[in-house]
Amino acid sequence: MQFPKKELRLTRKDEVITYVSRNLEPYRGFHIFMRALPELMKARPKAHFIVVGGNDVSYGSRLPKGTYREKYLAEIEGRYDPSRLHFVGKLPYSTFLRVLQVSTAHIYLTYPFVLSWSMMEAMAAGCLVIGSRTPPVEEVIEDGKNGLLVDFFSADQLINAINRVCEEPDRMQAIRDQARRTITERYDLRKVCLPRQKEIIGNSGLISLAGERLAV
Repeated sequence: MQFPKKELRLTRKDEVITYVSRNLEPYRGFHIFMRALPELMKARPKAHFIVVGGNDVSYGSRLPKGTYREKYLAEIEGRYDPSRLHFVGKLPYSTFLRVLQVSTAHIYLTYPFVLSWSMMEAMAAGCLVIGSRTPPVEEVIEDGKNGLLVDFFSADQLINAINRVCEEPDRMQAIRDQARRTITERYDLRKVCLPRQKEIIGNSGLISLAGERLAV
């Protein structure tokens, strides 16, 4: 992953912490991540943090003025290293995958809400996902087996989990491998999801097409 404007190139040999959301907002725990960032940077002085997502709002309320990114950056001003924090906005899919492929630890935090496809993409790419212990994350990630779970509000648990991942890469490889297997075995579009959808339609006995009911 290259950042031409910063003359920076990151690979799997570097410590790279990734955070992804369609838009950077509280529903996806952006405020928790940002408020933990100063301590995370102290704990991992060589790590770079890549943040993928737009500055709009997909869920919840907008701020009266400005963006959530501006709000939380202002909160931690002077307590973080801006040279190691990289906001890359929304990315083309191929670039997004390259980000995931260099990730050492991938943070996914969310309120109890609809699960982001990006978390499952991260698992499919072999990321070590550190997720919040909230529904529906717990439906997919089993702590210590195919990812790590932390309390949504606990900066200490998040930091400890990232330290474990960065300091024990060989031990964590089995979790990465199982994360990918989870997605391919349970959520593969062609082999799993589409056959299930066809089965559901078939079992219903009827499908709806342009307002008409047709026997199948």
